[in-house]
Amino acid sequence: MPPPTPAESTDKTDTFHRYRPLLFAIAYRMLGTVMDAEDILQETFIRWQDNRQEVENPRAFLSAIVTRLSIDQLRSARVQRESYIGPWLPEPYLTDAQTPMLDTVLLSETLSTAFLVMMERLTPTERAVFLLRDVFDYEYAEIAEIVGKSQANCRKLLSRARRYIRANRPRFDPDPDLGARLAQQFLETVMAGDVDGLLEILAEDIVVYSDGGGKAFAAQKPIAGVKKASRFFFGLARLAPPGLEVRPARINGLPGMIFYVEARPLFVMALHISGDRIANIFTVLNPDKLGGIEPLS
Repeated sequence: MPPPTPAESTDKTDTFHRYRPLLFAIAYRMLGTVMDAEDILQETFIRWQDNRQEVENPRAFLSAIVTRLSIDQLRSARVQRESYIGPWLPEPYLTDAQTPMLDTVLLSETLSTAFLVMMERLTPTERAVFLLRDVFDYEYAEIAEIVGKSQANCRKLLSRARRYIRANRPRFDPDPDLGARLAQQFLETVMAGDVDGLLEILAEDIVVYSDGGGKAFAAQKPIAGVKKASRFFFGLARLAPPGLEVRPARINGLPGMIFYVEARPLFVMALHISGDRIANIFTVLNPDKLGGIEPLS
């Protein structure tokens, strides 16, 4: 079969870029890492360009490639995550009001670190079916074709995923102003050693997760409870390196902060807000997961 003409190649490139935000949104939610999601999109683009068959529905065709590659990648990644040192957290993804993956509250919620951590308990296919149906609104016939299951099996997989998510779904508060205020208050109280002020904004059952991946100093287990969490953060403040700089940021749709030393990111912190308290704090220190954070200029 002859290679595509320049005009055909251009048309395919334009089509791919039209659907790229959707494809990245699927891949990142499936995998939890920006680098792996970008690799999946690159492979999808190559397969799209190489395909010489007539495609009536490019959205479904491209989504199928991304989802199948993500399922394969996730199955391999699960083996690695079982031996991961300490808690595993998704790679931080910086977001703002213009981020294409945040068009609705549901899209924001499913991008949050708390939600992505919860999704780790689903099988790769359950995760794919849930995302495609409940988040991206694909029809059952499309999903069945994408994941290689019957529609009846897809309904069963979705039912199991929904039961688990209903039982474990973290409460999501999309109010960015409240989140920004709590993030600033958290930073100020910790740096000032204000115990009472910190206790006022942390939930009694707060859980703190630190991902160092064995490559940076981090708590090896989640820290549960307001008293243990407050002691942990005051201890960290005393160990703060000289020249530490902090910048507010939106991390996976959550209020957060980026901590820099000598203009380079040292770690990223995202706060999950429930009601008017901080319910979870997710800290990523693994340098392999900070490659997408630009140094300070």
